[in-house]
Amino acid sequence: MIPKIILGKGPHAVCRTIGYLFGKGRANEHIDPHLVASWNDFAPDPGRSPHRDPKKVENQLAAQLDQPVQMLGDKAPRHTVWHCPVRAAPEDPILTDSQWADIARRIVGAVGIAPEGDEEACRWVAVRHADDHIHIAATLVRQDGRRPRRDHDQRAVQRECRRIEVDYGLRQLKPGDGTAAKRPTSKEHFKAKRLGQDTASRDVLRQRVRRAVAAAADEAEFFALLEATGVAVRLKLGPSGDALGCNFALPGDTNDKGEPVFYSGSTLAPDLSLPRIRKRLATTSPEPVRIRPGNPWLQATAAVERIPRHLTNGDDRTAQGQLVALGAALDLLPATAPAVLKVELEQAAAAFERATRSRIAADLDSARVLRRSVQVIWRDRPQDRDGAGFAMLLDVTLTAVAFAMHWHRTRRHAQQEAAAEQALLHLRGAYALVAEPVLTGLARRSPGLQTKRRFAHHLREAIPEHAERILDDPAWDALATVLAEAEAAGHNAATVIDQALGERALDDAHSPARALTWRIRRLGERHAPGPRAEAAKARTGTQRLARPTPPVQPSPQPARRR
Repeated sequence: MIPKIILGKGPHAVCRTIGYLFGKGRANEHIDPHLVASWNDFAPDPGRSPHRDPKKVENQLAAQLDQPVQMLGDKAPRHTVWHCPVRAAPEDPILTDSQWADIARRIVGAVGIAPEGDEEACRWVAVRHADDHIHIAATLVRQDGRRPRRDHDQRAVQRECRRIEVDYGLRQLKPGDGTAAKRPTSKEHFKAKRLGQDTASRDVLRQRVRRAVAAAADEAEFFALLEATGVAVRLKLGPSGDALGCNFALPGDTNDKGEPVFYSGSTLAPDLSLPRIRKRLATTSPEPVRIRPGNPWLQATAAVERIPRHLTNGDDRTAQGQLVALGAALDLLPATAPAVLKVELEQAAAAFERATRSRIAADLDSARVLRRSVQVIWRDRPQDRDGAGFAMLLDVTLTAVAFAMHWHRTRRHAQQEAAAEQALLHLRGAYALVAEPVLTGLARRSPGLQTKRRFAHHLREAIPEHAERILDDPAWDALATVLAEAEAAGHNAATVIDQALGERALDDAHSPARALTWRIRRLGERHAPGPRAEAAKARTGTQRLARPTPPVQPSPQPARRR
């Protein structure tokens, strides 16, 4: 059940609100509007007065609602109307008028508009338009002339809706922490439908601005990327001429006067205000991070693979910074992915966006390596031999998102946990599409039986608890191939298995064989140590073992007092 609070102001706010509630709606969506409840249970109902002019009944209802406001005259508050649409989920059962009436009374009581038993409370009505929603409209002056106490009414109405969902057996939404992006309004949804668009302009803008932030190296490039995608930018300038904020608009998205419809960054999402964007783009350490020459797929994969360690062992600010960087990586991946993966990856990025924000301040400096390496992939489109680079990156991303879900759960971030879980479903779909062809291609190059027996022996010695499961896995042939390729590149098979196991335990891996395949593929592409380095390493280990242990000297005993 989703509530939304809208405040109305001006001398005709009540008339405008009642006229809208009993009108046809902006897209003729108002079906059979009628009262289901009111402050006194006998207010005039424009929808149920067949023998009277509906307009006259609307005016009568508006006058009765507005009477306490009019009594204050010039002392009336700036905002005089409290308007709250409340919508049930599509899969919820259809509620009766009396059930909606009870819900309306609970909501106005919970927010302080009309506490139960308070005969001098504000006047209000609840209007039902369709099966799935009502509108509650109240005037913000009590009948005794005082103003209602409605501090934190948004939180109060959300808490009451969560209780109503339980009591009525409705779909239970997750409690929020005030960091969610603003949803498109009904007006925006109807406008998108009228224009034949699948998505409201607000959501399209949020996606484009987030992608520009993820891709840009500085503020100038950020604005250039927005211009390249057709987004118009209007800066808010301070007295000094410096930009203090920015608004964004899509091409062709205009109001009834033909003017572009601009959205401020902070209304698209809390982290898309200009100051927050600048903070993301700024270099926060004395020296900028430089990505060493190498395979950017491996560098990005290594950076994502470190995220679970940060979430498990790091402080909360560092962990939050890692989640911001992971969200930015997911924002850019659809632009670099094969066409078959784009839909799943775009849905994963849209879902995980909610998991990147919480009340915890993010240490953005801790994740710059991930951000820069993904930017290299986005800019340079490096060669991805047989698609393994993308498969490896998605493999570790799956694990990182699973750890993000757990991290949010332990901190009771219910909406963020649900968002990470939803992103995980889409990532699994994308991973299956990209991984299967790569593993099949690797399996075709599987080495001979004798070589595979030798590798199996190494596995049984290194990880006896997982060995048989790995050897029975369909990905075993692909794992044998990457082990053989690592040996051909100069690596020792037993050593590279140990290194792969040292990166992280396999206990939480859905498929240990696949996890080892991608890890060994990455390790195998690194520069293999030469014979001299191996010999020196062996000598160092031998000397360490042969070095005599110094005898333990007895600790001096304190002199006895005579």
